[in-house]
Amino acid sequence: MNHEDYMQTALDLAEKGMGYTSPNPMVGAVIVKNGEIIGKGYHRKYGELHAERNAFADCHEDCSGADLYVTLEPCCHHGKTPPCTDIIIQKNIKRVFIGSSDPNPKVAGKGVSILREHGIEVIEGVLKDKCDRLNEIFFHYITTKKPFVTMKYAMTMDGKIACRTGKSKWITAETARQYVQYERLRHSAIMVGVGTVIADNPLLTCRLENGRNPVRIICDTNLRTPLDSEIVKTARDIPTIIAVCSDDTEKISQYENYGCRVMTVRESGGHTDLNDLMDKLGADGIDSILIEGGGELNYSALRSGIVNKVQAYIAPKVFGGRDAKTAVCGLGVECPDEAFVLEHTAIRRIGDDFLIESWVK
Repeated sequence: MNHEDYMQTALDLAEKGMGYTSPNPMVGAVIVKNGEIIGKGYHRKYGELHAERNAFADCHEDCSGADLYVTLEPCCHHGKTPPCTDIIIQKNIKRVFIGSSDPNPKVAGKGVSILREHGIEVIEGVLKDKCDRLNEIFFHYITTKKPFVTMKYAMTMDGKIACRTGKSKWITAETARQYVQYERLRHSAIMVGVGTVIADNPLLTCRLENGRNPVRIICDTNLRTPLDSEIVKTARDIPTIIAVCSDDTEKISQYENYGCRVMTVRESGGHTDLNDLMDKLGADGIDSILIEGGGELNYSALRSGIVNKVQAYIAPKVFGGRDAKTAVCGLGVECPDEAFVLEHTAIRRIGDDFLIESWVK
């Protein structure tokens, strides 16, 4: 195995913490001596040991002179756990291979400097692109204090997200729908508009075994969410935020009695101001949001500039229909030069369907 192979092993380990480390990053670590892996670990859950310390706990040999591969720059400050730089130095590690630099101001190069000051060779940037992508949510949130927003939708090859009757179950096959559950696990919250709640009455839960449900956010300017909807009925069990522009205290109290949290935000163009909402959600510690709404919310999100990534699941089907709904509605742009431009596009096959993933430029 070479340096990239060991780092890939650390990446695979890191991803096991998906959905449980927030607001911390996902991190994996591998200890190698004489060409053999003698210890490995990952950050399992927020508040628990970091990847490096779990790797050393897994190692039952003398680590002196060994190499450490870690997907993110080791921390050097006291938080929920002691600094990882301390134990790396104590274990007499010879070389540390790092994937990503940590943009957290409490670290930001200080971890590397401390290791080098203690005579440890540090090699940075091993599989950097993959390591950076793994923690794009953490990097965005730690530097902006706003949630990383992914806009997701499923559509046919002619761009329809529902038939002309409004029926949409199901566009994609089971394999793709199962993949979406991992995205719900990856993100802290899931957001839809009130129109989706009225039309589909969804639960918006993570249906993975032992999965963690995301916080549910409903954009509902005038408080039209039905009190008998599945979301309201389960609000005591699953954190639910209804973002409104209403000051009707009597109506608001009805939702609060069911366990919903009603968050008042500014109004913009007759709708909830999504930028104001992102500021408030970020201040509450929500680091990522998966938008699974309809075309109107998708357009509003793009127009407001809150979207970081777009995921389009495409099924090999054609619905047709001039009145059938499309993924992004709203007014739309007036000319091609005004398009919302995407970049770094990746395409993968998921069962019979395809996922096209792009980042907003």
